[in-house]
Amino acid sequence: MSTPNKDLDKVEVRIKWDPSDQGEAPNDLDIIAATYPADEPYGSPAYLVHFDSRAPDGTITLDRDSRTGQGLGYDEVMTLELDRLSDAYARVVVGVAIQQRDGRKTFGAIENTGVQVREGYTTLAEDDFSAVGGATAAVVAEFVREESGGWHFHGTVRGFDGDPDEFAAAMGGRAFGA
Repeated sequence: MSTPNKDLDKVEVRIKWDPSDQGEAPNDLDIIAATYPADEPYGSPAYLVHFDSRAPDGTITLDRDSRTGQGLGYDEVMTLELDRLSDAYARVVVGVAIQQRDGRKTFGAIENTGVQVREGYTTLAEDDFSAVGGATAAVVAEFVREESGGWHFHGTVRGFDGDPDEFAAAMGGRAFGA
């Protein structure tokens, strides 16, 4: 059956936040993408993409990375080329984690946080993390491959309390709410 809906091809996930006050530890937020195999879409991720890595095939890349939130506009941007992702993968879950190296920080303690998911000029989702203000990390997007081969977007913000390593291990599991 044909449908007028266009499949997702190339998507950007963008985050922004304000720097910490002078003399305080820097606010450092990171985008993390986890890719899950078709034969076990809720198991362990096949691979993670974050500030010091990229997808083995180059389909998911971190285009901009910030350790402080300084600058104008969005501080970090990740591109996901879903149309190029191998059929071996059925899910991609994207989250945002706050680095905890200088003590516990939550979204509520950081000014002007925001996430935007876009395809081209179309905004698929936007959020300011206010609903998960007590969390240290959050899932912000889930992309699921349909039987037709196209990708479907699930936009919801789900909070998590723990360090970035714990979050990366749990963010795509059924117990986390995916």
